[in-house]
Amino acid sequence: MLALSLLLLLEATAPAAPESRDVLLRRQVAQVALAQVKKQDAAWHPEQRDCAGLIRFAFRAAYKQHAPERLASPLWKDARGRPADFADAETLLQHSFVPLGRDDTTRDTLRTGDVLAFRQEHDSGPVFHLMLVVRPEDRAHAPARVVYHPGEKGAAVRTGLLHTLATEAPLEWRPVQNNAGFLGFFRFKEWLP
Repeated sequence: MLALSLLLLLEATAPAAPESRDVLLRRQVAQVALAQVKKQDAAWHPEQRDCAGLIRFAFRAAYKQHAPERLASPLWKDARGRPADFADAETLLQHSFVPLGRDDTTRDTLRTGDVLAFRQEHDSGPVFHLMLVVRPEDRAHAPARVVYHPGEKGAAVRTGLLHTLATEAPLEWRPVQNNAGFLGFFRFKEWLP
């Protein structure tokens, strides 16, 4: 219900002037990601339902809607920097996104489509986790949210407030400087100024 309210708010606060492709893409990424909270789209392949899969799915859907010509080549880069349809969380961060920073000032400047990244050390090796930022264009009406898939097979997509995550989540999932597992905030390379 909250996700649907935010979707309506995103649409209701859209400016009347012609919108740039960037604005349309960001808005579509938000709509697709938030729709997965209510019900995961059948087009999102079950084997790709994890945190990176949510980001790949939402971005592809946005480009399909507003810039289909861009999909003539893959959006992502593989570990060697070549265009690829698939990239795991670590590879997305290294080759398709750029770091913006890790501090509160950076958090306040995040836009829809930006990503929070975490790295947890396990006996089997490092595990990367991504969360997608959804921020209404009119910040006075609603706070920034994160949307993410927790990674477990069959798990539901979740959402929460970004500022709550920074203060109330277990430390390993807080996007704060004193969390060594927090890698920072990232933006899709193609969306840089």
